[in-house]
Amino acid sequence: MFSFISFAQQTKFVDFKSVLGKIEINPIEKSVSGEVTYFFEVTSAIDTIKMDAQNIDFSNLKINNIEVKFSNNKKQILLFEGYKIGKNTLTFNYLAKPKQTMYFVGEGENLQIWTQGQGKYTSNWFPSFDDANEKVIFNLDVNFDKNFKVISNGVLDSKVINSNTIDWYYRMKKPMSSYLLMLAIGKFEVQYELSNSGIPLHFYIENEDISKSEPTYRYSKTIFDFFVKEIGVKYPWDVYKQIPVRDFLYSGMENTSATVFSRDFVVDEIGFEDKNYVNVNAHELAHQWFGDMVTAESGKHHWLQEGFATYYALLAEKEVFGEDYFYNKLYSISQQLKSVSKTDTIPILNKNASSLSFYQKGAWALHVLREGVGAKVFQKSVQNYLKKYSFKNVTTDDFLNEIRKVSKYDVDSFRIKWLESASFDNQKVTELLIKNQSTKALFEIQKLRNKPFKEKQDIFLKTMQSDAYFPIKEEIIYQIDNVSFSDKAILLRLALATNDVNVRQAIANTTLKIPLEFKVEFETLLDDKSYIIREVTLNSLWSQFPEDQIKYLEKSKDWVGFNDKNLRILWLTLALGTKDYKLESKAKFYDELLHYCSQKFDSSIRQNALENLIFINDKDKNVLPFLVNSLTSHKWQFSKFGREKIRLLLKNQNVRIYFETLLSTLNKNESEALGKLLRE
Repeated sequence: MFSFISFAQQTKFVDFKSVLGKIEINPIEKSVSGEVTYFFEVTSAIDTIKMDAQNIDFSNLKINNIEVKFSNNKKQILLFEGYKIGKNTLTFNYLAKPKQTMYFVGEGENLQIWTQGQGKYTSNWFPSFDDANEKVIFNLDVNFDKNFKVISNGVLDSKVINSNTIDWYYRMKKPMSSYLLMLAIGKFEVQYELSNSGIPLHFYIENEDISKSEPTYRYSKTIFDFFVKEIGVKYPWDVYKQIPVRDFLYSGMENTSATVFSRDFVVDEIGFEDKNYVNVNAHELAHQWFGDMVTAESGKHHWLQEGFATYYALLAEKEVFGEDYFYNKLYSISQQLKSVSKTDTIPILNKNASSLSFYQKGAWALHVLREGVGAKVFQKSVQNYLKKYSFKNVTTDDFLNEIRKVSKYDVDSFRIKWLESASFDNQKVTELLIKNQSTKALFEIQKLRNKPFKEKQDIFLKTMQSDAYFPIKEEIIYQIDNVSFSDKAILLRLALATNDVNVRQAIANTTLKIPLEFKVEFETLLDDKSYIIREVTLNSLWSQFPEDQIKYLEKSKDWVGFNDKNLRILWLTLALGTKDYKLESKAKFYDELLHYCSQKFDSSIRQNALENLIFINDKDKNVLPFLVNSLTSHKWQFSKFGREKIRLLLKNQNVRIYFETLLSTLNKNESEALGKLLRE
């Protein structure tokens, strides 16, 4: 009846220009419905037009205001009548209950709804195009409970407050691929800044996290202004928003004009020293140019998005933290790439390349190229590339041709060595790294690894008292790990005196047996502005000095730590394991730890609590149902954790019997997931 053409063929003859979606979301039913109007143009005769729609029901479908027949195979709708050469309109109503891409987290006042289109397909919640080559101007009107904020792509044109709901009207001016369409709904506060170029910057935060707003978004405006200057092409959209959400699947996602990122990066002043949002912040912002404005034509050219975003994030960190930091990050990445070079054998220019290739090796390829042609020539090439292909799709040759136009650099050799080969040019990498004096000094210290301690002791002492960059001093700590305490004591004390968080963390991590004469000095790590150091130190001291366990617990009783409550959960575990500590409160401590396993909390908290309770008693029947529930989490990291733990526990026949009896009490999804593991 009609031919099954590919989207690549369809885009030659049909151009979807813009869309207006008027949608409502039902958090109880976990459904989304709406009325949609697409405006499209047919340039040549075609017998079938496709639109992706995963398990979506349609009604009242009209083309040019006339109801027409269509086919819905639950993956696509196929249109085969009613349109003409020239301008057309397509309208329909739809209802979807997305199994992925739109996620409902929590309930009631704690409800959040957010979307993740890349790799999951927006067509699960909004009929659209899974092919990134079909770019459309998206506009959404969203009706939702007035007690929540609704965020989508583009500028909030207006909103209408009704008795119980608010209508939010978001508008875009430029086209984008469907995977970049987004929604985020929750109880957010918002803070505003204005970039130097006049673009409004919106920083969202949950009300309970307002005190963490400044550390979380630190350097955001600096990074934005740096990119506008460094890239040399104006920011392509009218606003930039950033929204942290709970149980996000990845670190962040560069939806057009609105980045969604993991709440794990919402940090306080201390947390900033351990893990902060700066790199992810810069990476996702860089995508607004590299990926959102100029989009790879296919997976083969994915590095044009991820490699660029990774490299420009490093350039932003160089702007913020300095050149030594930049080169240390490049060095760390090179070590990753070197270690997998013999097993990771798919080159960058292949749709099946690893994330490490697309991201990190892609970044290194760009650094080699930038160093080879010079920063100014590289910048000019990037400007020409972005301007020429604005709001279009690109291939690797499109970018490399812009290098060829302004430089005599051997682009063909570069392409073969860095993009088409799986090898990693460690010699070239080393040559570029030692341009930085701190990295060069690090390499010199590393050469001493196999030397006897006595032969390098003086060098270590001199270096530890110098202003050498922290990775060099970390390297010294690692090299003296197996040296007797009496021989290395002075070095450890000098290292502590640096007051550098990274160096002191190296001491905490390597001091597995705390000498009695070093105990008081080691205890000072409990006061460091680092949740990682405090966690390692508290655990070590509590384990090795039973006589002081109560002292350590009293000191740390109010600690919470990161968003995963790493310090609080450790404290509860240690309190339960301390023989004479607050016997009357043991049940209370246990109940709190068990409570953190429930669905009321983020998966990072739940996983942390589950790990500790299973460590205490891996046959605890109060804990095991919570572990089973993890199997149904949308967050793959958490469900994977649950599967691995249950597989280990099933080796115990008594636990297996318990899980088998538990099956009848579970809901359908839990029962199916556990049943699958029992049948393995």
